[in-house]
Amino acid sequence: MSVNTAILEKGLKRLLVLILLLIVSPITLNIGYKALNKYSDESIWIAYVILTVASLLIITTLVVGIKIFKTLLDAIFNT
Repeated sequence: MSVNTAILEKGLKRLLVLILLLIVSPITLNIGYKALNKYSDESIWIAYVILTVASLLIITTLVVGIKIFKTLLDAIFNT
């Protein structure tokens, strides 16, 4: 059993992107919820835009995470 280093390198680079997404998405969600309390009625749409972006980032994080771990498993088990 040998490790496919080309696929492993690609997976590790993508893992760095996943770590960035894991940091950014909860922070964005927190900012969105704080914006709901801060903005008045006429500018509440800003908070909803931030919450929508945060939700999309969280979904993207989950999808990217699943794909990255599949790539890493393919590299380790050479399938």
